[in-house]
Amino acid sequence: MLRVYIDITLQAGAELPLPPDAARHVQVLRLQPGHPLVLFNGQGGEWSAEVTDMGRRHVTVRVLAHDPIERELPGHICLAVGMPANERFDWLIEKACELGAHEVQPLLCERSVLRVSGERAERKQAHWQSVAIAAAEQSGRTRPLIVRAPLALPAWLAGHQPVAVTAQHWMLSFHPQALSAAARTSTPIEHLTLLSGPEGGLSPTEEALALARGFEPVTLGARVLRAETAPLACLAWLGIQYPA
Repeated sequence: MLRVYIDITLQAGAELPLPPDAARHVQVLRLQPGHPLVLFNGQGGEWSAEVTDMGRRHVTVRVLAHDPIERELPGHICLAVGMPANERFDWLIEKACELGAHEVQPLLCERSVLRVSGERAERKQAHWQSVAIAAAEQSGRTRPLIVRAPLALPAWLAGHQPVAVTAQHWMLSFHPQALSAAARTSTPIEHLTLLSGPEGGLSPTEEALALARGFEPVTLGARVLRAETAPLACLAWLGIQYPA
């Protein structure tokens, strides 16, 4: 069944127009009045709904019943990632949403190929957020992943504050003291920030900065994974260990 994200407060009985992108999707699928669909707004659960009117440029739906279902991982996971180039970051955002990450912080690192700032950074953030919303609609999530504004790694580290005493901070690394993810935790994670570098990894200076800010080095094994693969591999392992 078609699932649509709509960023407004929903209530049973309300009739409302769909946003332009969602309306186009309904029109492409040739849904007719009376056809069911599912709405969600990121505030928890999802709503059954039905199409009530469809014109050339608009689609109106009626909100029906609320289902409090949740499909989120039990812990809050933030991926702080050195942005891969080309369309690889789009792919990472999509898969991170499917696998249950709660937010992604794009980072500009010393070895980053992709460098954005100003209006271009704003456009990229908006594009990545739309990728995350589409992934949430497809995967059944009720709370879309949040994509933060790109930041330089040193600036992000300087302003990064743990949200709780129990928060964990991992850095994917081949550091001599790196431990496996399994060795870093034996209980469900309440809040985790996972730092991963771009193509070529984090520089020694960046790793030193992260270690000084309390990040613990974590290894995924002897093989070198791509910048878009490494954080997702760790996220997938966490989702298997501590499923929704």
